[in-house]
Amino acid sequence: MDGRGAGGALGIADAAARLGITAHTLRYYEAAGLLVAPPERDQAGRRWYTDDHLRWIEMVRRLRATGMPVRGVRAYAELCRAGAGNEEARLTLLHAHRDQVRAQLAEVAAHLEAVEGKIALYEGTRAVPA
Repeated sequence: MDGRGAGGALGIADAAARLGITAHTLRYYEAAGLLVAPPERDQAGRRWYTDDHLRWIEMVRRLRATGMPVRGVRAYAELCRAGAGNEEARLTLLHAHRDQVRAQLAEVAAHLEAVEGKIALYEGTRAVPA
């Protein structure tokens, strides 16, 4: 068996490998309520991940990588699970997160500028013996 179920769905090991994470992380995302829809399970209880699951999990990873707390990702997933009619709330949540990410980027850019200034200082004095 190649790890694919009905409709080309992937088993947990193959889904984890494709996403570059562990099967434990996938189980955690499901248990923590971070998925919009849990993966289907076969009669043996094995999880099967569709392309939709993989796209959503990639979004979860991006939100987490940009500093969104688990509770924020969970809130976003809950809004998405609820379906149409709450798009304004989703936008509010995403706008707030975007603003935080932009502030973090500005702070990191300022730190980078300081480091580059030090590098320029030392490169300018490289000819002086240590």
